[in-house]
Amino acid sequence: MNPPLAQGESSLRVVIAGGGPVGLTAANLLASAGVDVVLIERNPSTSDEAKAISMDAESLRVLHGLGLGARLDAVIAPGTGVRFYGRRQQRLFQARGARPYVFGYAIKSQFSQPELEQVLMRQLDRRDHVTLHMSTELVSYRQDADGVEVTLRGAGGVEDTVYADYLLGCDGGRSTVRKQAGITMAGRSFDDVWLVVDTVGDSHDDRCSMHFGDPDRPRVIVPGGEGRCRYEFLLRPGEGDAREQPPFELIQRLLAPYRTITRDQVERAVNYRFSGLVAERWRDRRVFLLGDAAHMMPPFAGQGLNSGIRDAANLCWKLALLDAGYASPQLLDSYAAERKPHAEVTVRASILQGRIVMTTSRVAARVRDAVVAVILRIPWGRGYLVHLKYLPKPRFRSGLVVRDGSPADELVGSALDQPWTLHPDGATRRLDAVLGDRFNLLGVDVTDQEWERAIAALRPLPMRCVDVVLGDRRPRTGGSRPAIGDADGELEALLHPAAGKFVLLRPDRYVAAVFPSEHAGATAARLRAVLGTGRLLDTISAAKGKQ
Repeated sequence: MNPPLAQGESSLRVVIAGGGPVGLTAANLLASAGVDVVLIERNPSTSDEAKAISMDAESLRVLHGLGLGARLDAVIAPGTGVRFYGRRQQRLFQARGARPYVFGYAIKSQFSQPELEQVLMRQLDRRDHVTLHMSTELVSYRQDADGVEVTLRGAGGVEDTVYADYLLGCDGGRSTVRKQAGITMAGRSFDDVWLVVDTVGDSHDDRCSMHFGDPDRPRVIVPGGEGRCRYEFLLRPGEGDAREQPPFELIQRLLAPYRTITRDQVERAVNYRFSGLVAERWRDRRVFLLGDAAHMMPPFAGQGLNSGIRDAANLCWKLALLDAGYASPQLLDSYAAERKPHAEVTVRASILQGRIVMTTSRVAARVRDAVVAVILRIPWGRGYLVHLKYLPKPRFRSGLVVRDGSPADELVGSALDQPWTLHPDGATRRLDAVLGDRFNLLGVDVTDQEWERAIAALRPLPMRCVDVVLGDRRPRTGGSRPAIGDADGELEALLHPAAGKFVLLRPDRYVAAVFPSEHAGATAARLRAVLGTGRLLDTISAAKGKQ
């Protein structure tokens, strides 16, 4: 189906339907890896609506990996977690994580979606391999074994056709891509109607979100940067229905305990019902669903956009690896296998949090407050609440992960933190500053002979090799590989289970395997079973067979 590519072009072309934060992130990830991207967005520019507002540390790590630097920092207000209040507006506890920073970033930050989209779009404008179709909607598509033919309708109703190898549906909860694929969603929508109001000129200077479990009027307040603040209120019967424009008088009345408000200080006000839904399938041959097209969740855990960014980070490096010839299309089967289970458990956790915190039952609220008070007196219970352990952490049980039953398996399938590392020149840098953009092989206190064995087994996987020295030792100078040591004890705490072994990091910074050099061959074989035989892997394998 696809017309031949001109010499020098990427071997893959990917169409992305939807230019919101997830689509823009996916487009940047693919283009930065040299994959040709066609981005389709029905609006003439980035959105001016402040929909998503909460960013977690893992998402910030992904976005900083795009080279956004200070431009991203300028639109992010680092937060300190979530503060919960009881039925009498008494403070119950603040969930702020075991450490204020994880993956190198604040555990929870606030941002303005329009500003974030502008930053992502400007970065995309700087990249090669990108074609933008704004004011354009996806009308239909058809696919066969060779590719996808996408029909577009631009301004003035003019239709055009784009050919691609893959289509990514990042087009939201009412996804045209999902509907045309005939993919249904499992879960439910809820009857409660909530009013969300985004305001400017606000005096709140808190760095945390505030959830008020008042059964008479459950509400959420999320202060942002530069005087922005979001207010969410559960509406009572007769106060409004979903998708109705809320009257300004209602907004005034609900915000009165917190501030006076003028019409020009309301950036956005909308009534909505939330849903807890996950697509039954995330892939239809050459078509993939990401973000709200794949899952919609209540806002209480703040994981909607963050889940979408995880989707993009998971899928795009696999497409890039396929484009470079190091994997076959069967690697793409691991996308849903890795991401869907976490999305499902996150949806359930979000629903449960909403039911407990935002109950309208006075009895349930009284019981909740009493139970929380008891739990906070128990060390394990206090850690569970305060350290955000009630929020599911992503960990892959299947996909491109290899476990061998050793204690080091505790690292496998999870994102590796990025502590401060010590360098031979005496400088300290975050771990990501050392890592490459493909695979990374960390040798934790291993010998040169062990390195030779591991590299020979994993070749030709594109990877950067890094020596890691634990304890109070300095990393060596002048070696053939970059070397890092422990700057403050965090690297030691993180990697001590892998001492004397190799840690294979995927491009998305999740640990694919931890293994001793004598198991390198078996580990490589299990990885190749998921990767398949890409062009380069097939060529190398054939050459080895002739030796």
